Amino acid sequence: MKKNKTAMNSTKAALFGGATALMALSTQSHAQSSDALIDKLVDKGILTTKEAQELRDESDQDFTTAFQAKTGMPDWVTGYKFSGDFRGRYDEVASTDGNSNFAKRDRFRYRLRAGVVISMKDNMEVGFSLTSGDSAPTTGGYTGGGGQPLSNNSTLQDNGTKKNVYIDTAYGKWTPLNSDGWFLSTTIGKMVDPMQFTPMVFDSDWTPEGGAVQSGYTFNDHHAIVVNAGAFVEDQEVGGADTGSVRAPGLFTGQAAWNATWTQRLGTSLGIGGYTIVNPANLTTANVPYVNQGNSRTTGGVLINNYSPIIGDASATYKLDTFPLYPGAFPIKVSGEFINNVGVIQNNNNNQGYWVGVTFGKSGTKHTWDISYRYEYLEADAAYDQLVDDDNGAYYQNAPRGGAIGYYGGTNIKGHLIKANYSITDSLTFTFSCYLNELINPSLNTVGNPPQGEPKSSAIHAMADLMWKF
Repeated sequence: MKKNKTAMNSTKAALFGGATALMALSTQSHAQSSDALIDKLVDKGILTTKEAQELRDESDQDFTTAFQAKTGMPDWVTGYKFSGDFRGRYDEVASTDGNSNFAKRDRFRYRLRAGVVISMKDNMEVGFSLTSGDSAPTTGGYTGGGGQPLSNNSTLQDNGTKKNVYIDTAYGKWTPLNSDGWFLSTTIGKMVDPMQFTPMVFDSDWTPEGGAVQSGYTFNDHHAIVVNAGAFVEDQEVGGADTGSVRAPGLFTGQAAWNATWTQRLGTSLGIGGYTIVNPANLTTANVPYVNQGNSRTTGGVLINNYSPIIGDASATYKLDTFPLYPGAFPIKVSGEFINNVGVIQNNNNNQGYWVGVTFGKSGTKHTWDISYRYEYLEADAAYDQLVDDDNGAYYQNAPRGGAIGYYGGTNIKGHLIKANYSITDSLTFTFSCYLNELINPSLNTVGNPPQGEPKSSAIHAMADLMWKF
């Protein structure tokens, strides 16, 4: 009997050992594949629960050894993950009020992003990613050679010229606490925006440079709080020759949010935060890329106001059991955000903004979709214009002080956004976006006596995207 039991155990070990040896050759699928195999052997009664856990432990150790031997990584590296996406886009901007000075613009563009995250012992992580992108505009005297801070798009042009590739993120991260409901992580370098503000505050493609802390506490299955903070460098400028002092513009930001699940159908979120920019006068159009406009500036492109906005946001999501043409539970989300720049010095009647909107459905997995509508009203000095959504724009027929003629995103803009997403597969999503905007105050910040103003500033900005993620 003992001999038969020994033979049976040997058979189990050989069976699993052969399978895990094959899976070790494919490091990316190891964890999911080995767990699935073990679960199947338990279901069939070949392994007990205890034996299954022992084999999981042995498998993890064997995988770590095989991983280190195959990649040449040191023993403190525990894994890596590759990810990215490719997006093709048709982009159109045109006048909606018959302005003959506003020339229609059609562009075909693409975006490529790819990166790797390396996990290490002691809850350490290093990551970096590369992105395609056009170079930053030189309007206003800026002569830097980098990519645009708010866009990763490359435009198809110039007889098929080779396109630029830039560093999108490069960071180190340490998570010293992640247990008993508590979470705390710190990040330094160039990172994905750690804050949870919407594009009315920070464009979704902005990857700030500096340091950040993200923390939170989960009370139970129904309530959690999140607290984020960051200190970022906006530019590096040297002071006068007589002092040699450095007056670098920087941005300090913080945010707290309360997320609640009241029932299986209803969830809410409530947040408050803000940011402040130090030495904003050095963020001139000659020092940093001039992508958006709208802020009050001198004719030389120097910001007149300080920017210390307070930001509040709220949302409520209700899930229906079913909805026509949608698989699974159907979420309906109502949300909004408000901003008030308490640091404004001049034009203090133009320091507020808000948006309200509703989203039906949620895309992301095969055959899921969503449709959303948003109305936004963002006054000229409510926020620093170089950080807000660069797709949300209007037309300037006459250049504002320190600015330029043309279609620009930024502040001093009001209008509508209609957006739809459909996930054709888990990896492929089609998106249509349509902005319908105009300037809030056509004569604000324009030159002349009386100011020239913008008699016809209304514009439509439509985009159709296909995005593959991997």
